[in-house]
Amino acid sequence: MSLLSFASELVLILGGGIVFAISLGAGRGRPAARAAAVVALLNLGVCLASVTVQGDLFCHAYRVDAYSQLFKCFIALGLAAVVIFGSKLKDIREQIRPEYFFFLILGALGLTMLVSSVELISLFVALELSSYALYLLVPMRRERPGLRMQMESAAKYVMFGIVSTGFLLFGMSYLYGLTGSTYFNEIAPALAQRWHEPAALAGVILVVAALLFKLAAFPMHLWAPDVYQGASNETTAFIAAVPKLAAVAVLIRFLICAGPSSATLSLVLMAGSLGSMFFGNLAALVQKDAKRMLGYSSIAHAGYVLIGLVTLKAAGFAAAMFYIFGFVAMSLPAFLVICQVSKDGENVSIDDLSGLHKRNPMAAFIMGASMFALAGIPPFVGFIGKFLLLSEALRGGFVLLVVLAALNTAIGIYYYLTVVRVMYFADPGDRSDVRLDRGAAITGMALIAIVTLLGVVPGRLLQAAIDSVSKTILY
Repeated sequence: MSLLSFASELVLILGGGIVFAISLGAGRGRPAARAAAVVALLNLGVCLASVTVQGDLFCHAYRVDAYSQLFKCFIALGLAAVVIFGSKLKDIREQIRPEYFFFLILGALGLTMLVSSVELISLFVALELSSYALYLLVPMRRERPGLRMQMESAAKYVMFGIVSTGFLLFGMSYLYGLTGSTYFNEIAPALAQRWHEPAALAGVILVVAALLFKLAAFPMHLWAPDVYQGASNETTAFIAAVPKLAAVAVLIRFLICAGPSSATLSLVLMAGSLGSMFFGNLAALVQKDAKRMLGYSSIAHAGYVLIGLVTLKAAGFAAAMFYIFGFVAMSLPAFLVICQVSKDGENVSIDDLSGLHKRNPMAAFIMGASMFALAGIPPFVGFIGKFLLLSEALRGGFVLLVVLAALNTAIGIYYYLTVVRVMYFADPGDRSDVRLDRGAAITGMALIAIVTLLGVVPGRLLQAAIDSVSKTILY
């Protein structure tokens, strides 16, 4: 077994240990930020180097293959981007900044382990590791006079997390009781023989409901706008993008176990997709806070991802994988600009972006490209991603779902282009210029380049997703 099989996890474990050691001293915010950046970039390099590595670890409970490695690459990309453009942590108190980076790395470690877990107990441990780290990041925001919304946000996040954990354990107990195993490769064929039993469907639906919490999809979505608004800008950037990767990875593993023959499960996923799209897009239309608008937007995008999962086929799963990869690259530039526009870590309203093209042309370009991509306008990845999802749904006979998804895309274009209009056509007034530091500028342009390349030449990543899902089919 090659050392590269567990190299990403080792980098994060050792890096987390180093940042923890730095946190034991006083006034170590800057060294911790530098160490976290080195760890994040090294982790990204290791993930890219090990993308073709395969093997099983820990008594076959942990699988390293093309499927897991693709997700790890984008988890590493998300972590590196957030650490670099959010290194200043304007709204995090100096004395707890090292701990902040420690929990950020720990959360990424849990998500990295989650996508390789092919056994129920190891999956649960990885899920809780990532969840508790994120729970602790939300209330770390500095308190402002008369305003403690980060505490309310943290409480909502934890309470919804507790409910989802209950659903997950209850569903897992059903699956274990029916199949007598905690391994996916044993659960899948056993479940296929008992799929006609209500307990089998109930078990899978309970697990899916729990994972919809991580994806911020209907009906487990209500926490997202409040947490996005209440957490610091950097925390929101991470929570908005990176955990969704792991949620999709695990959802696909469970849906593969369910098999393609369940019309009831498809209806449940379709209801989640439609609920997410309509609720997210319609609520986003009236938002004034930029992060809250992106929170509702992320709910809508979770609905788009579910379109691919509704088909319960490998091609649909691959399309969902491609779209969530693109979503991470599309959404992070928007949060990057929000972090830079915010002077002291405060929330940014859409009006605060007025005349941004005069105050910082590069920041306006990065934000504008992100909005166009999220709206699904070519040549960015949002367009080809939605096209692939709708094509697979149409091929599967879900005509009504395709029509309603197209309608929701049109709704989304309105509020995304509203941001562009404010940046390029509104008067900046007495708002000061925006300074975009070198690390943020390089990161933002790199993300926009990825968004554009994936939109123009999607074939290589899409084929890799198709191949990895096909090899993940367990029976």
